[in-house]
Amino acid sequence: MKLYDTLNKVTLSEDLEVSPIIHGQWRLSEWGLTNNELLSLLNECVNLGVTTFDHADIYGDYSCEALFGAALKLQPELRDKIQLISKCGIKLISEKYPQRTIKHYDYSYKHIVSSAENSLKQLHTDRLDLLLLHRPAPFFDPDEVSKAFNHLKNSGKVLHFGVSNFTPQEFSMLNSRLEDKLVTNQIEISPYCLEHFENNNINYLIENNIKPMAWSPLAGGEILKPKSDKGKRVLTAIQEVAHDLQQDKLDKVIYSWLLKHPAKILPIIGTGNINRIKTAVDASQLPLTLEHWYKIYSASMGVEVP
Repeated sequence: MKLYDTLNKVTLSEDLEVSPIIHGQWRLSEWGLTNNELLSLLNECVNLGVTTFDHADIYGDYSCEALFGAALKLQPELRDKIQLISKCGIKLISEKYPQRTIKHYDYSYKHIVSSAENSLKQLHTDRLDLLLLHRPAPFFDPDEVSKAFNHLKNSGKVLHFGVSNFTPQEFSMLNSRLEDKLVTNQIEISPYCLEHFENNNINYLIENNIKPMAWSPLAGGEILKPKSDKGKRVLTAIQEVAHDLQQDKLDKVIYSWLLKHPAKILPIIGTGNINRIKTAVDASQLPLTLEHWYKIYSASMGVEVP
């Protein structure tokens, strides 16, 4: 039996379901895997029920999508078992684009379409299940974005759309111009980062039945190897909860903290270590209580709830 048989896929729209744990490809170029080793990892993920893979055009200085695509090309039939996400909109300073003089955002029709088409080419696929706008931008024309989305949807190149790092107002503003409504917002959520609880983004997403994806669920190491007083408080609380649950894997407690929330938070696990992915998968079975949840939340706040 798969470890994930006890969990259901999460529905983002009528015809899009994703795995509750998403495998992130941000550091793929650092894992040092051959094409065959990466393919083996992907198959192991799928066997665990982790079928959704998160990319962005810029990951690995514009290299990670091609690495993933080279592995997928070895087993094309795997494509129909997985969901592919990519993001666009950030233009980095890079030797690959010597004409650029400053990091900036580009949400023109031309750039969105060309970026999506390049992702398809790099990933060796004919469609993206989900395309996200990577960051909100001060120079942003929602009608231009809508035009690009319509073209990509009508051509069958992108099936669904979402955003990343958007506030409720930014999300609502763009959604008001779209024929196909946004299906997710990929935001930073962890026991260390409570920003989207505090700015009402979580409440907004629940109200609109939008399931958020959580990037950096381990806070980039600041929880497990803290340097700040806040990080040390959070780690102590997690250690105490782990002791209560007779659990020696602290990251399992963190993933459980996210998965238990009624917003249906989807953690993005950015590791090439299959054992760490198994830990995340198994986190849903941890009997985390409401008091455990608030113990961690209050430690992050630095005070008890009002």
